Amino acid sequence: MLMSILEIGQRLRKRELSPVELAKDCLAKIEELNPFLNAFISVTSDLALAQARQAETEIQRGQWRGPLHGVPLGLKDIIDTAGTRTTAASALFKDRIPTHDAEVVHRLRNAGAVFLGKQNLHEFAYGGSSMISYYSEVHNPWDPAHIAGGSSGGSAAAVAAGLGYGAIGTDTAGSIREPAAQCGVVGIKPTFGRVSARGVIPLSSSLDHVGPIARTVSDAAVLLQAVAGFDPEDTNSVDTPVPDYLAALQVGTKPAQIGVPRKFFFEDLDAEVASAVEHAIAVLQNLDGEIREINLDVPTDRTLQAAESYGYHRDLVARSPELYQPETLPRIRSGENISEAQIEAARQSLAKARRDVQSVFAELEFLVTPAVPIPAPPLEELKEHPELLRPRELVLLRNTRPFNVWGLPAISVPCGFTSAGLPVGLQIAGPPWSEAAVLRLAYAYEQATAWHKREPNLVSLR
Repeated sequence: MLMSILEIGQRLRKRELSPVELAKDCLAKIEELNPFLNAFISVTSDLALAQARQAETEIQRGQWRGPLHGVPLGLKDIIDTAGTRTTAASALFKDRIPTHDAEVVHRLRNAGAVFLGKQNLHEFAYGGSSMISYYSEVHNPWDPAHIAGGSSGGSAAAVAAGLGYGAIGTDTAGSIREPAAQCGVVGIKPTFGRVSARGVIPLSSSLDHVGPIARTVSDAAVLLQAVAGFDPEDTNSVDTPVPDYLAALQVGTKPAQIGVPRKFFFEDLDAEVASAVEHAIAVLQNLDGEIREINLDVPTDRTLQAAESYGYHRDLVARSPELYQPETLPRIRSGENISEAQIEAARQSLAKARRDVQSVFAELEFLVTPAVPIPAPPLEELKEHPELLRPRELVLLRNTRPFNVWGLPAISVPCGFTSAGLPVGLQIAGPPWSEAAVLRLAYAYEQATAWHKREPNLVSLR
């Protein structure tokens, strides 16, 4: 079993491991397995080794920066990296080299992380399958004949296959949690405004979130700790204290009021997904959770996302429409005729939804749902019937999207597998700024089960 970030970090600090050898090991795995998974667009071998050598020197001098110092990570290729191309999986940006780091990259550099490369995604993050990419589709490590989810599919696939110890993705309608669920790893979307999105190519600035994908809840907590916090140059960033997420995991569980909104979130579930989630709810109940079935008014309007996406792409579409993937162009153009009045009304509705949902937590501490209603679909089916792709993606993102509208912290953790060996994810959410509590409950569930200990059979990929 792969070591966790915490285990790796401690061994690096004690000089039991070399950051250089660790980076070389990850780069060798990428070279071996990426041809089968297509998880990375760019592999930054020279940068990774230079950062690893620097980390090794600093650690030897006693200048340890923390648990990410010398740890190899990946970055979704929609997050700007100075001097390294950031393509958004599009021909439009295939030669784009930013001059500045995104804020999250800056923070990870300060933490001493080692960057292995930029990871594949659904073009411009506008989809939930990671099938639509100038660099071809991402494959699921558990069964490469199936999608990895999206839009952060490359990041989730890389983490699941051990091509690095964590990744940073983005989430506008579920693009961290959905691929995490499909690939059997952990993905957390923090509260809107908790992690800076400055330097991230936007899909919808009112709904975009940045967050970690990792193999375990504690690893996700380490990554979130490094990137969370106020950024005065990001207009959506909120200046509110960041707790110690790792310390929160050790507090232990206490009796918790857990809301289960069956209407909408539990409708039309795959039978094996439904069974796995019901078993997970029973585990939470055994952890002193008081389960209460509730009803929620769930927002489903996508006007604002469509309008904001088109607003970013308007000039690019007018100038170079042929450089977009054919599937992406109509999605972007769906926002073309939305009026300013409609946009303003949608923004007011968003603000109201974010205010109103807080009343749910007057008597509840958490919400629990299936992360994704169905297992990862087969790639061949969607290639043979492309008309099914968008409807299938909307199903895949159905349970995650509302939490972007609400701006609430939400995590997906592995909670089972189908008979075909495909992962199932459990989604746990809480009120604004409650990432520590959400992580704590997810950790308690993780420790009470063994799903996170399973690993895909990578030998079968070769």
